[in-house]
Amino acid sequence: MAGITDSKFVKQLIPYGFDMVTIGGYNVDEKTIKAGEEILKKGNRKEFKIDEECIINHIEDEVNNIKEDFDIIVSANLRATTPDPIVEISKIKELDVIELNAHCRQEELTNINCGQEIMKNPVYLEEFIKELTKKSKSKVSVKIRANVEGINTLNISKIIDKLNTNFLHLDCMKPGSPNCDLEIIKKINENTDIFIIGNNSIIDINSAKNMLSAGASGISIARATLNGKLSFNLNKIKNYSKKEVSI
Repeated sequence: MAGITDSKFVKQLIPYGFDMVTIGGYNVDEKTIKAGEEILKKGNRKEFKIDEECIINHIEDEVNNIKEDFDIIVSANLRATTPDPIVEISKIKELDVIELNAHCRQEELTNINCGQEIMKNPVYLEEFIKELTKKSKSKVSVKIRANVEGINTLNISKIIDKLNTNFLHLDCMKPGSPNCDLEIIKKINENTDIFIIGNNSIIDINSAKNMLSAGASGISIARATLNGKLSFNLNKIKNYSKKEVSI
């Protein structure tokens, strides 16, 4: 959740049973920073506003702030138009995971071939991820949105899997439905070996169990945490996970 998930925010939530926390999304190059500024001008959503020359130090400080108090895996969700700035951020000593944001759908980002727009060009997506998995000093996650018009979610997931990516973070949204698409989780689980982090509509223990039962290896929670609290404890569903998160 851009503009919200910083170190202060996630530290409030770690005691509820999280194994990994993700800060960001951060805009990390000139084009994405400018896009973020345009989004802010609209005034209908938050964004992190950090200058390009300060972004690495800022993320490093945020990661260290978390690690000082908690022994936990820390990921950073990053938006960029080329792999290079993400690779540089991966060199932050205490940062465990860099996550390519191929998920956001704001037109300011899609207009610069960022966010979910990256999925529309599988060749470009593959080359982008290849650079990350080859050069990154951290583990690599890719966050995508399911059921985007004109995009085959399963095929994109297979590409991400074959490139030795460590995590597929899937927002399994189902357009026109108040519920998430658990069937796409099942299909990806049956056709890949990747660690799937399932996201969307997790608001209680039952919805978390449903996501794991469908085939997700783990879950992520966003909007249910907006008040800095969680109404349930994730430790109660640890035995549902198919794979252990480890660094």
